[in-house]
Amino acid sequence: MSQHEKPRSLLGKGGKLTMHISSHFDSGNIEVARVDDGHIAELRIKKDTGDEHMQWFHFRIDGARDKACTLRIVNAGDASYPSAWAGYRVCTSVDRQTWTRVDTDYSDGVLTIAHRPEGQMQWYAYFAPHTHEQHLDLLSHCQRSDEVVIDRLGSTVDGRDLHRLVVGEGPLHFWAIARQHPGESMASWWMEGFLDRLLDPNDAISKRLKTMATIHVVPHMNPDGAIRGHLRCNAAGANLNREWAEPSLERSPEVYHTKAAMDAAGVDFCLDVHGDEELPYNFLSGSEGIEGYAESRLPHLCNVFASAYERANPDLQREHGYPVAAPGRANMTMCTNAVAARFQCPAYTLEMPFKDNANAPDPIFGWSPERCAQLGASSLDALVQLAQATGESD
Repeated sequence: MSQHEKPRSLLGKGGKLTMHISSHFDSGNIEVARVDDGHIAELRIKKDTGDEHMQWFHFRIDGARDKACTLRIVNAGDASYPSAWAGYRVCTSVDRQTWTRVDTDYSDGVLTIAHRPEGQMQWYAYFAPHTHEQHLDLLSHCQRSDEVVIDRLGSTVDGRDLHRLVVGEGPLHFWAIARQHPGESMASWWMEGFLDRLLDPNDAISKRLKTMATIHVVPHMNPDGAIRGHLRCNAAGANLNREWAEPSLERSPEVYHTKAAMDAAGVDFCLDVHGDEELPYNFLSGSEGIEGYAESRLPHLCNVFASAYERANPDLQREHGYPVAAPGRANMTMCTNAVAARFQCPAYTLEMPFKDNANAPDPIFGWSPERCAQLGASSLDALVQLAQATGESD
């Protein structure tokens, strides 16, 4: 279906509307290939601009309340990470506030959702969406604090504003960025919890951190891709987390402007917040593969942060994660490696699951927005320990 075609509807006897499927809203993504009168639909996920990636989906069904629906995503086997569907359970909501999980089957390249919608309108998504309006609400909420300075770093490909929040007055400069990959909406939920605690005037850990460090936050690096319903790319088809070696204003202005702001302020630590399709765990991925890592102070400082984060929130673990790059073999197009090498500072990528957390599963909600926010809030404990260790090592 082209972007100009109307979403298809299922018509009962006499032409009465009984089921209608749409993704024509912020972060929506689905194409309707076929529907029939048994409340069965064949759907297809649309590719990101650039035709390289696809896996994110977000759509709504109208007029099927209490009907046994079978929704078949027939091109799931062509997704960027098809192995990720094993053990995955789709997210659904009636009010777009509470998202629960639905049993989901994957076989022969088809992802099948069998569900009875509870509402006259029922939403389904790869993970609980965090829309652009929610992002703007977050910025608006934060600016009510006298502790925050919000500045505009520049424009995205589509001309949207890229904002940074600056909090604290300490000598160290800590950075947290999120949503380089727009389909990883758990990163925005993490930011909700992180910023809420950072701006809590009664939180002793937050108050101490802000005397030790100035915290720079870019809560949404890729609003264009998120609004378009992309998994990994911006409006120019660029994977922002492969643009850090040579970002350009034409292809990756989001990275270009953020990197320029880092150069102007300095970086003593950077946390890049993401989601992982395949692994059912929360974990950190570091910069061990950059030149000179093992001989520097970075292993000590990274271990201080990671150990403190694990103690602060057991939803984070360090047993499962990505393979560690060999010395000198780091991918320097990625944020964590590029920033660690450029500023000789500790840096991590935080990954959260699209699936549930296998170490502490929740059969109703799975890995949820609320747990993302709690993991975001817990990071402040680790940042205080890092700030102290950094001061001791200088």
